[in-house]
Amino acid sequence: MKFTALVVVIPDKEEEAAIETAKEAGAGSVTILHGKNIGLKEKKVFFGLTLEENVSVLLFVLPRKLSMQVMRTLRERFDLDSKENSGFTFTFPLSHVTGLDNEELHTFEENIKSMI
Repeated sequence: MKFTALVVVIPDKEEEAAIETAKEAGAGSVTILHGKNIGLKEKKVFFGLTLEENVSVLLFVLPRKLSMQVMRTLRERFDLDSKENSGFTFTFPLSHVTGLDNEELHTFEENIKSMI
């Protein structure tokens, strides 16, 4: 089975909804990182302070076929193509993966069989 890393960068306030949406689309476990999004144009706030948006970075390791389905679902649910949106997602192939939960691997296999 070939695996892909699906990375989702989403505003903190939408973290839980994004995780639920991904799981409904077939994703399993997720690693969550927290960060700040600083755009090209600084957003001015009163007293000259700059507003930095807090974001969550969600990292999923998924079978290649399933990753596109999860990405498509997130893209539609959070309207990631709109200019007003501050989230984005991308994938990259993984050549070697160890340590995945066997139960999760069986779930992935069943999900992929149902897609065929």
